[in-house]
Amino acid sequence: MSSLLDLWLFDNELEGSIPDSIGRLGNLTRLALYENKLSGHIPSTIGNLSKLELLYLYQNQLSGPFPREIGKLESLTDLALFRNKLSGHIPLTIGNLSELKLLRLCENQLSGSIPREIGKLESLIDLRLFSNIFSGVLPIEMNNLTKLMNLQIYNNSFVGNLPPDVCRGGVLVNISVASNFFTGPIPRSQKNCSTLFRVTLNHNQLTGDISDALGTYPNLNYLDLSYNELHGMLPAKIGQYNNLTLLRISNNKISGALPSEVGNMKKLNVLDLSKNHLSRGITKGLAKLDALFELSLENNELMGSIPPEIGMILTLRNLSLSKNRLVGPIPKQLGNCIDMLSLNLSGNELHDSIPVEIGRLRSLESLDQFGRLQSLETLNLSHNNLSSEIPSTFNAMAGLSTVDVSYNQLEGPIPNSTAFHNASIDVVRGNKGLCGEIVGLKPRPLKIQANSHSGKGDRKWLVILLPIIALLLLFMVIFGFWYAMIRRTKRNAKDQLVSTNENLFAIWSYDGVIIYENIIKATEGFDSKYCIGSGAYGSVYKARLSSNQIVAVKKFHVLPDGDIVGTTKISRQKAFRSEIRALTKIRHRNIVKLYGFCSTPRHSFLVYEYLEAGSLESLLSDHETMAGIGWLERGNVVRGVADALCYLHHDCSPPIIHRDISSKNILLDAEYEAHVSDFGTARFVKPDSLNWTSFAGTFGYAAPELAYTMEINEKSDVYSFGVVTLELFMGRHPRDLISSIPSLCDVQLKDILDQRIPYPKDETMADLICVLDIAFSCLSYRPESRPSMKQVSQGLSARRSNVPDYPLEIKLGELFNLRGLVS
Repeated sequence: MSSLLDLWLFDNELEGSIPDSIGRLGNLTRLALYENKLSGHIPSTIGNLSKLELLYLYQNQLSGPFPREIGKLESLTDLALFRNKLSGHIPLTIGNLSELKLLRLCENQLSGSIPREIGKLESLIDLRLFSNIFSGVLPIEMNNLTKLMNLQIYNNSFVGNLPPDVCRGGVLVNISVASNFFTGPIPRSQKNCSTLFRVTLNHNQLTGDISDALGTYPNLNYLDLSYNELHGMLPAKIGQYNNLTLLRISNNKISGALPSEVGNMKKLNVLDLSKNHLSRGITKGLAKLDALFELSLENNELMGSIPPEIGMILTLRNLSLSKNRLVGPIPKQLGNCIDMLSLNLSGNELHDSIPVEIGRLRSLESLDQFGRLQSLETLNLSHNNLSSEIPSTFNAMAGLSTVDVSYNQLEGPIPNSTAFHNASIDVVRGNKGLCGEIVGLKPRPLKIQANSHSGKGDRKWLVILLPIIALLLLFMVIFGFWYAMIRRTKRNAKDQLVSTNENLFAIWSYDGVIIYENIIKATEGFDSKYCIGSGAYGSVYKARLSSNQIVAVKKFHVLPDGDIVGTTKISRQKAFRSEIRALTKIRHRNIVKLYGFCSTPRHSFLVYEYLEAGSLESLLSDHETMAGIGWLERGNVVRGVADALCYLHHDCSPPIIHRDISSKNILLDAEYEAHVSDFGTARFVKPDSLNWTSFAGTFGYAAPELAYTMEINEKSDVYSFGVVTLELFMGRHPRDLISSIPSLCDVQLKDILDQRIPYPKDETMADLICVLDIAFSCLSYRPESRPSMKQVSQGLSARRSNVPDYPLEIKLGELFNLRGLVS
């Protein structure tokens, strides 16, 4: 083995530590042990491999310090230790690696400042230190890295100025320094660096005049300067960035007019200049951006009217011009943007009527101004000067659940749609003369079409028609009474009960009305003494049927007119339909079973299997019961939830996102087997398309990105799963733990475990550590860093072997990679 030159053992299931004897392979030139499950420290004997050129130990579970002995590897050209749990400082011996070209230490727990010796690595072309805990000022010696092409140091705590000559070599392609605390100007050398392809300087405190900082970049593809303190006017030369796909300079102090040259960036997909001080009018030059799908100019001081030419951007999906000083009518040309998903024009001074042409926007899901939209969920037209009647095309918006047209000059009848029928007076207040079925509005006037040629003709027709109408009404009353007497068991012709399990008909031998009456009788008309839980959309009742079978009945709140009551964000009627749609398509042992549903003017409810132990939320507050549920049983609950979510995300077509995973929606049977419930906010994910919707979920469990994006994906469920897992093993909600992330590394393991049961030992401890490790990985601030539920399910099912015997006093920072939890 001493003559071995290459050792490639990557992408296996290797466990344990790297042996000290590795240092005996004195002729080794390339060592690749990446993508395994190696743990422990990197042995100092690795410094004996004097001929080593390539060292790949990334994506393991290695911990401890960065070995100073690596500085002896003077032939090393490529060093990759990323995605481990390394801690401590970068040793000064790093400066000895004069041949090093690639240095990748990202996604560890390395801290301290960058040593000035790094400036000796004059051959370096790729430096990646992002997602660590580095701090301090970048050494001025970094200006010596003239061959550097890729600099990625984002997600740290660096302060001070960026090195002014970091681009002095003129070959820099990617500079990513986002999410630090850098101050001062954008590096002066960056202005003349024509090789730049990707620049992300966002979420810092950079200052200076933006017109002086930007240069000419023929290859630039991505530019994000958002969340800084930059001022000045956008220069006209920005229009020369012919290859730019994203330009984001939001949350700065940019002023002046939006230059018309912006329209020359023909490949631009995203333009976000929101929350600045832009003034004057919106340039018509934007119409030339025929690849644009997001335009965000909200929270500026833009004046004038909305250019009709924006309607020529047929690719537009997200348009936000809210909170400006825009006046005039809403241009009907916006109806040409048929792929629009989100439209926000609120908080302006727009007037005139709502154009009917907006009805072409068939894909719109989030709208803050108008439309006849088949998929629209939220409609906010409030606080403008819109007048005339609301177009009748709004009647076709079947998906609309929440509406607000308050404080305009609208008049006439409200649309005949569910959203308006379910609304309160607050959403139509402050208008000129709306009328309709909302309590507090004037009733809709009865219109009789008359012949205008002759008053005598009118009376003649009335004399003929009124007796006929009276006779017809009398006949209908008699027929209705007769029908009711014949079919007394069918109390309402609109009653419908549909089973989702054909076997249920055979078991219960019922038709719709029989089981409906059975449930009403079993709950004594939904008496509160049978209520076992309640939520935003309705209450859950325990019902023992005549067959002695016990079921759970989720009854939705209903108004006197038969409509399901709406909420601020999503109506209960939509939740009712969504839950039926989801549960009729899925079958899994860890997902609650839907027996059937009923929708009548009096009641709307779902019939489920009854799970004896109730919700996880209620169990966690029952000290006596939880004292009898051990670590293994809790682990089984976690595995059940993981298996259910894995099924929803990876085995259903299209995939289903639950969107409200929380302890109250995890139900347990008598054996403490977990069942995921409450699919009222679930969404089917359309592959290869944007999936945007309004916020849904439970605070404390919802993923952090849902605070600033309407796009949903399965990673939001992954985050909620991580919270529930911690809650189960801690015995309480982990809000205090998550909110104290900076000090989380110093918390001892025993301090986060539920103390109502004995501490785990041996194999139970090993299983617990693995489960908690997975839970913390699910809580990563960045969605893309979270595992998939398939990976989680497989990880929870894997066998544990040779796991160290960790003491209860061990700190979490020594056990788990917690860096990803930081934004």
